[in-house]
Amino acid sequence: MNKLFNILWRYFAFWMFFAILCRALFLAYFHEQLHLLSWAEILKIFAYGMRMDASMAAYISAIPAVVFIARIWIGQLQISYRLSRLYIWSVVIACSLISIINVNIYREWDTLISYKAVDLFLDSPRLAIASAASSPIFLSLFLLLSLSCVGIYLAKWMKIYQCTFVPVSKWYKKVFTSVGLLSVVFLLIRGGWGLTPLNPSMVYFATNAFPNHAATNVSWYFVNDMLHADGLRRNPYISMKNTAAKQAIAPLFTSTMDQSEAILNQSNPNVVLIILESFTADLVQSLGGEKGVAPNLEKLIAGGLLFDHLYASGDRTDKGMIAILSAFPTQSSKSIIKNIRKQSELPSLMKDFKERGYHTSFYYGGESEFYNFKGYMLSHGCKRIVDQLCFARREARSKWGVFDQATFHKQLQDLDQERQPFFSTLLTLNNHEPFDLPGGHRFGTDNLPNLFRSTAFYTDSVLYDYLQQAKTKAWYKNTLFIIVADHGHRLPLEQWESNCPNRYHIPLLFYGDVLRPAYRGRCIRKIGSQVDLAATICHQLGFPSNAYTWSRDLLNPSTIPFGFFSWSDGWGAVNAHEQVAFDNVGKVVSYQKNLDSYPHGKEDLLHQGKAYMQEVYNQYLAY
Repeated sequence: MNKLFNILWRYFAFWMFFAILCRALFLAYFHEQLHLLSWAEILKIFAYGMRMDASMAAYISAIPAVVFIARIWIGQLQISYRLSRLYIWSVVIACSLISIINVNIYREWDTLISYKAVDLFLDSPRLAIASAASSPIFLSLFLLLSLSCVGIYLAKWMKIYQCTFVPVSKWYKKVFTSVGLLSVVFLLIRGGWGLTPLNPSMVYFATNAFPNHAATNVSWYFVNDMLHADGLRRNPYISMKNTAAKQAIAPLFTSTMDQSEAILNQSNPNVVLIILESFTADLVQSLGGEKGVAPNLEKLIAGGLLFDHLYASGDRTDKGMIAILSAFPTQSSKSIIKNIRKQSELPSLMKDFKERGYHTSFYYGGESEFYNFKGYMLSHGCKRIVDQLCFARREARSKWGVFDQATFHKQLQDLDQERQPFFSTLLTLNNHEPFDLPGGHRFGTDNLPNLFRSTAFYTDSVLYDYLQQAKTKAWYKNTLFIIVADHGHRLPLEQWESNCPNRYHIPLLFYGDVLRPAYRGRCIRKIGSQVDLAATICHQLGFPSNAYTWSRDLLNPSTIPFGFFSWSDGWGAVNAHEQVAFDNVGKVVSYQKNLDSYPHGKEDLLHQGKAYMQEVYNQYLAY
C-alpha cells in the first residue's frame, strides 16, 4: 500500500512542480513588476498560490486515481504506457498553452485569461487577432515549446508514466484505500475542510493586483471561468431593444442636481459601515415589524436618521455586499462578486474612500474568502482585513466564525489606534442558520422563527453595547455610523415568498454626533434600494458619484421613489403607488399590488422593471 501511495504522491508532486514552473515563467515575463515587490511578497506569491496549485493538481490526478482504484478491484485491468503518456503530454501542453496565452492577454489587458477572451475569439476572430497583433508571436511559440518540453522531460525524470500494478489482497484494505484516496482528492480539489470551497479570493493577499494575479493558478482559473460561463454568453432578460430599455429607466435617474439635504455637521468624518446579517424589517418595530426583538435599535432610531422604505437588492449576502459597496444591482441568478475579473472593474466606496485619504478596513468574524469577500476588498484597496484567523483559537465560535461580540470588540480596539479619517466596514454573522449563540436564546429554541428572533436580539444587543462603548472613544464625535442589512428574510413571519417586496424590506440608519441635530430622530420615507446608499453618502461628503450609475441620492427631494430587487430568475419593482414581481421562467407576473388602481400602472411599472433588469444584465456582461 505504501508503494501505491508513493506512486500517486509522485504523480501529484509533478503537477505541483509544473504549476510552480508556470508561475515562475509568468513572473520572469513580467520581471519589471518584481522591482515593486519585496522578497517577502514574492515568496507569498508562491506560498499563497500553492492552495490553488494543489486543487488543480488534484483535478488532473483524479482520473489516474480512479484508474488506480479500478486496478485494485479489477486485477485484469491494464493501462498501457502509451495511454498514460498521452494523457500527461496532453495536459502538459494544454496547461502550457493556457499559460502562454495568459501572458499575452495579461500584457495587453492586465487581466487573466478567461471566458471573455475565448468568447471574443469565437465571436469575432478578426477583432481578437487585431487585439493581439502586438503580441510577440515567435517569443510566444518559443516559450510554449520550452515550457512543454521542460514539463515532458520533468515527467519522464520523475517516472510518472509508469502504471505499475500494486495488488491489494484484503477487501477492507481495498475499501480503506479507495475511500481514503477519493477523500484526499476531493479535499484537495475543494481546498480543505472549511465552509467555503476554493475560490480565487483564497490566493489573494495584496492590495495591488499583480501579486494576486501571479499567485492565481491560471489553468484552474480558466477552467473554472469556462465552467461558470453559461450566464456570460447572453442576456436571458432581453424583452425589448436596448435603446427602448435605456429610455424606459432614464427618468429614474433624472434629478435636480445640488438639492441634496445636508445632514452632516462635518465635511470629512470617519465612516463606520455596519452590515447586519439577515436583519429584515420584520424585526424592527419602527418599520412595521415585531415589538421587542430589536429594542436597542429602536433607541438608536430615536436619535438617528432612519430610511424606512429601503429594499435590499437581492436575497443573499454576496449580492447585498456588492449593492451596498459598489451600488451595482443584483443580476438575478448570477453573482458578480464571485468573478474576480468582473468585480474588480466595479466602482467601490472602499476605493473612493481610500483615494481621498481614508484608511480602509473590513471586519468579519468568519472566513473572509466566503463569497470572494477578501478578493473584492483587496481588489478595491482595503488596507486591513480582519477575519476569524485574527482571533485566538480559544475565542468562542459558532459554525460560521467568532461571535459578533468579539468582532465588534476587535474593531473598537483597532479603531483606537487607527489613523483618521477612516472608513471601516463590519459584517455580522450570527443572525444566520444554524442560529448559534454564546449564551441562551431569548425566545427559545422550539422553532426556527424563535431561533431567528433570538439571534437577531443578540445582534441588536451587541450592536448597542458597541455603540455605547464607542461613545467613550476620542474619535466618536467625528464618526458617522451607517447601519444597514445585507438582505431581508422569510423569517420570522414565514409568510413572504421570494417574489414579495416585504421580504426585501430592510432598515437603513445614519447615526452619530456628526448628524445635525435637526435630523436626529427623523425619518426619510422615500422608496429606494441598497444601491442608493453610495450616491447618498457620496453627495454628503462631496465625493463624485458619476461612477455609480445605478445609485440615486435618497436625500435629494427630486429623486423619484423606486426600489428594485431580484432573486434566482425573477425580479420585482416598487414605486410610490404600485408593486410588481415577474417570474422570468414562466414569463408571468407573479406578484402585484395596487396595479389596477392607477391608469397604466401595471404596464408602466412592469415595462420599467423589465428594462431595468435587462440593462443590469447587459452591464454585467460588459464587465
